[in-house]
Amino acid sequence: MSADPTLRAFYRALLRAWGPQNWWPAESRFEVIVGAFLTQNTAWGNVEQALANLRRARCLSAAGIRRIPSARLQRLIRPAGYFRQKARRLRTFVAWLDSRYGGNLARMFARPTPELRAELLALNGVGPETADSILLYAGGHPVFVVDAYTRRILDRHRVLPFNAPYDEIRRSFERALRRASEPRRMGQSPRHPVSRMSAAKLSPAARRYNQMHALLVAVGHQYCRKSEARCEHCPLAPFLPRHV
Repeated sequence: MSADPTLRAFYRALLRAWGPQNWWPAESRFEVIVGAFLTQNTAWGNVEQALANLRRARCLSAAGIRRIPSARLQRLIRPAGYFRQKARRLRTFVAWLDSRYGGNLARMFARPTPELRAELLALNGVGPETADSILLYAGGHPVFVVDAYTRRILDRHRVLPFNAPYDEIRRSFERALRRASEPRRMGQSPRHPVSRMSAAKLSPAARRYNQMHALLVAVGHQYCRKSEARCEHCPLAPFLPRHV
């Protein structure tokens, strides 16, 4: 049975409860890209500390990453964990951006989505979640980002198993939300202040994918936790299978 009606119902219920979430909180495309690398295997609060360090050092740009010594870059991003590995990955990305696109993000994001996605996935340290975060949140490409919160929620609601292939989950959301309608009245509980990137103009599909991913992250943070499910007041509680 198709998951499309359920995913559309989730989308409408979460928007009615909370409204737009103002994600991604960043002032530039490059800041989103850096955040996409730094958020691997760590909490967003740690990423914010690392980004603040880079901002204070005036290194939150391709030019900044290009010129900063590796040892100093590692110190600045240390709060995000795996700092040696992530420093290498950031420098690898900038080197690739320089060699492939002359350091120009606009040229990079002008590439067709499937082709650019394949290029990103070929880079060291870029998996599907990181690639799709860069495509959607920095480039405005219409792709849905799948993370552990999404997998957990779908699994507990018996929509798709936790270990379903990444692209199967991604395509399910993209198909379901491509033309989804929105409720007339939406909640007013954004998790983040409006930023330059969260206010950027997007295609209708990309905007829906953005909102749904951010809303599912909010569900995961507040209710659908790894250690326990706090279902009683969750906006998605009415959709739980009766035997759960």
